[in-house]
Amino acid sequence: MTVNTGKLLRSLIRAGTRTAKLIAAATTPPQPKRKRAAAKPRAQPSARPAKPPAAPRAASSAIAPGKWLSSHVPTATGRRMRYWLYLPDGFAQPEGLIVMLHGCQQTATQFAQGTGMNLRADKAGYAVLYPQQLTSHQAQRCWKWYDRATQAGGGDVPTIISMIHKVLSDYPINRRRIYVAGISAGAGMANILALNHPALFAAMGLHSGPVFGAAQNTLTGIGIMHHGAGLRADTAAHDILQRQPQFPGMPAILIQGEADTVVRPVNQAQLMRQSLLLNRLAGPAKLTHNARSRLHDFYVGRKLMLRVVQIDDLEHAWSGGDATLPFNAKAGPNASKLMLEFFVRHQRAP
Repeated sequence: MTVNTGKLLRSLIRAGTRTAKLIAAATTPPQPKRKRAAAKPRAQPSARPAKPPAAPRAASSAIAPGKWLSSHVPTATGRRMRYWLYLPDGFAQPEGLIVMLHGCQQTATQFAQGTGMNLRADKAGYAVLYPQQLTSHQAQRCWKWYDRATQAGGGDVPTIISMIHKVLSDYPINRRRIYVAGISAGAGMANILALNHPALFAAMGLHSGPVFGAAQNTLTGIGIMHHGAGLRADTAAHDILQRQPQFPGMPAILIQGEADTVVRPVNQAQLMRQSLLLNRLAGPAKLTHNARSRLHDFYVGRKLMLRVVQIDDLEHAWSGGDATLPFNAKAGPNASKLMLEFFVRHQRAP
């Protein structure tokens, strides 16, 4: 990011309007809870128990019972990128791994607490990995989804991939069930990881995410968040297929608030279009109406490949999250539950 764009972003954040505050969130989102695990997975010398983050008093009874560890991996610039890892209680061999990417101006631990994913994953026997962006890489901890080199698989992508492989080598986790998810800038980065490494991930979950492949820098990224990518959305999907002729497809769940003025719903519509192209899907979708949301499901035979969730009145926040933290909405549907239910339907071929 140049000095000028950095100043512009800071000025947007300082602005007193509601939209400016939300823009700071999106270019964003949450803090977890941990308890000692009774079962001890295979030792990992470089990982150490992490100090539990502060949790709301009312949530103390809902702390996940597994093991909460912290470690790091080196980056290409010689720095250390830190991560937190949740290991489910009582599972010597976790059923799979969910990689969770926070939004701007947030930490990995805030994201873990806000989403409550550890509690959900623990019951299903899944480990959860939370990488944390370095302020030396991006002053507001934004994953650089808007950067051309990152979109092509560079930037922080190799660091996160090496982090995943480190965890997989240290613990006997089922490698056929690796998933990636995020919100806002984290959703943008999750999409980039999945599309550049489709043989690694079995599915992805994007909450309030920007459309892929059209931004070139911070300023164009903000434009994409507000107005989408137009025809460039299809072009970006075709570019992926041209670079990877054997692209195996990427099951996806896309969650979006209809009242989001930061990453506007046009992004979800274009992400859906990209997913249809990448998974070679055709409509019509199966439509399900719920109290506050609508589900648009696309199948290949009986296999659910794409689920699009539109949530009424939801702004730029994790649906069903811990409302004591910014960028979390208490009202459902619960996004963590939706994602986990979608993920367990998918696994990569041996």
